[in-house]
Amino acid sequence: MTSSILDALGVATLEHHWTTLLSSAVVCGIIVQLSQIICPIIFPVTYPKLQGSKKLNWDVHVVSTVHALTIVALATPIFWNENLNQNKIFGYEFYAGQVYAICCGYFLWDTIHSIRHIKDFGVGFVLHGFCSFSVFIFSFRPFLQYYGSYFLMFELSTPFLNIHWFMDKTGLTGSIYQKINGVILLTVFFSVRIVAGFYTSYECLLSVLPVLDLVPMHLRVVYACANVALNSLNVFWFYKMVSSLAKRFSSAPKRDVGKNKREQ
Repeated sequence: MTSSILDALGVATLEHHWTTLLSSAVVCGIIVQLSQIICPIIFPVTYPKLQGSKKLNWDVHVVSTVHALTIVALATPIFWNENLNQNKIFGYEFYAGQVYAICCGYFLWDTIHSIRHIKDFGVGFVLHGFCSFSVFIFSFRPFLQYYGSYFLMFELSTPFLNIHWFMDKTGLTGSIYQKINGVILLTVFFSVRIVAGFYTSYECLLSVLPVLDLVPMHLRVVYACANVALNSLNVFWFYKMVSSLAKRFSSAPKRDVGKNKREQ
């Protein structure tokens, strides 16, 4: 029954990974609860003072940090997977499926959370979560599993962005530590999301074109729209980060770099 439904949805291999996907989404919710227990102990001065959406935003940053560190470590071995290297467009590997199920679970949780709190986080994060989920869920067709690991490297910048945000909340705004982290953040973000991101998009397009007639129209539309949306968001966020960091470490009034990524 499950197999026939997934076949009809065009994600046949998800039959082997759907429990991992749902478990990942549940774990994200559990991490939020753990954050509410552990963070008051680690940050007794800062965390208890947070109220409402500000406290929830702290917990979301904890979840995104854990996910980023986990998914980058798990996705790295996919680069050298022989099966996917030999069939970059339609290749399938169980391990890669498990990794993409974990990230799909996170993006599913993130999308639902962003919709629930759209007034606080904005429509950009709903779009980011939904596009990311859409791209990776169709890897279970299977489709573009080889390139998925490259796009997951976008998450390399997330820990540095979150560290910057946490420094603002813990009284380290403008410190030498935040300056060093800011330089690393801009360097990593530009390298993995702008340079590598656009290059991988271009390389992926060149790989797909020879077999484009084998790709269903709905996948062409989903991946084209998601690619444009995500690359555009990355450019916009990078501009906002450069602008905010320039003002942060100049004589101008201080502003938080976190405004381009979940702020409150």
